[in-house]
Amino acid sequence: MSKINQAKKNVTVLGAETEFTGELSFKDNLIVMGSFNGTISAFGNIEISKEAMCVVNSISANSIVVSGKVRGNINANEFVEMKSGSEIQGNIRTSKIRIEDDVDFQGKISMIDHAENSDLFEMSSNEYRDSLSLYKEQSVDNQ
Repeated sequence: MSKINQAKKNVTVLGAETEFTGELSFKDNLIVMGSFNGTISAFGNIEISKEAMCVVNSISANSIVVSGKVRGNINANEFVEMKSGSEIQGNIRTSKIRIEDDVDFQGKISMIDHAENSDLFEMSSNEYRDSLSLYKEQSVDNQ
């Protein structure tokens, strides 16, 4: 059972025969089994299944598990997991990462400080402005 299926949020599935092009934004969880082309912005979790192909400008979510193919940048507040047999071409920004054997990865990985989840509609305008800089790159050279 995947980590995404363990969460207590709604799950939307883009089936194996589904082809989606455009921008997708949501709060719950998503499993992509078909083809996606565009941008994904989510507060929930995303699973890219073994059969899936995603060509994206970027994927942003709480956590992202990749078993299939992704071309484009990945941003996750919590973690990114690259499963055996997955193919990723793009840069990754996350606070935790897990890479299994037999992964084809081409890109850079930037480790970030853990970002707190905030509800956009409950924030003041100052809090929202400050949240736009949630990603604080950790630097090894800060000594």
